[in-house]
Amino acid sequence: MPKVAYQLIHPEQRLTSVVFASPHSGREYPRSFMRKTVLDDRTIRSSEDAFVDQLFEAATQYGAPFLKAGAPRAFIDLNRAADELDPALIEGVRAGSHNPRIASGLGVVPRVVANGRVIYCGKMPLSEAHSRINGYWRPYHGALQKLLDESHALFGEAILVDCHSMPHEAMDGIARAGLRRPEVVLGDRFGASASGVIMDRVEAAFVAAGLVVSRNSPFAGAYTTQHYGRPSRRQHAIQIEIDRSLYMNEQQIRPNNNFHALRAVLNGVIAEIADIGARKQRLAAE
Repeated sequence: MPKVAYQLIHPEQRLTSVVFASPHSGREYPRSFMRKTVLDDRTIRSSEDAFVDQLFEAATQYGAPFLKAGAPRAFIDLNRAADELDPALIEGVRAGSHNPRIASGLGVVPRVVANGRVIYCGKMPLSEAHSRINGYWRPYHGALQKLLDESHALFGEAILVDCHSMPHEAMDGIARAGLRRPEVVLGDRFGASASGVIMDRVEAAFVAAGLVVSRNSPFAGAYTTQHYGRPSRRQHAIQIEIDRSLYMNEQQIRPNNNFHALRAVLNGVIAEIADIGARKQRLAAE
């Protein structure tokens, strides 16, 4: 089993209501887990948001906490609801109403990785699925909720930035349509999970950095934005997807020559996003 459910990096001083999180960048694949999979060491990582935690680790320099997964996505998907159990993988689970994520094998305990490649040969006991949820999913989301509660207490609001990466091929359809290929996709569930003002400022930060940005297509946000995004309660959640080809070799799963340059660009973006929830602005509004 992975050693920890999550890692939480605190800033020296909490200066903003913004919380950064990376639920899919966990990369500890214990031998006990690898013995259960039919995939090799590289293929099992294909749905991982590799190195996203390194791209956003500057968050703490700007007064924001940064929460990142300890377990990999192929082991437990922290961007799914705890009850999104896949009857095709887990023994004793009855099929419910149609859920496209579960149907495609991407429930809370995934059945497949990228391109539908099956992780296991056969099913797993329900007790194992519950063990992963209780040991990793619940602690991670408990920590995330605590961070958002702290933001509310300190600043009167909370802004969650959920950090992800997307395969370069995810934008092929847009490129074929003759449009500029988005390098960043921002998701707010079509306005349901964050205020337009905050979404505009997040988008402006990326655009000012020279990146091509799309909203909600093809990624509008999954469980995290849906569950935590409550604009009417001054709790906002925005998902960020960054084209992996900008910073990594997707086939070899290693940083490319542009990695450090992109990280430097993103440091400026992170500073701008953190400033959205900065204390000085909260005080000025009171």
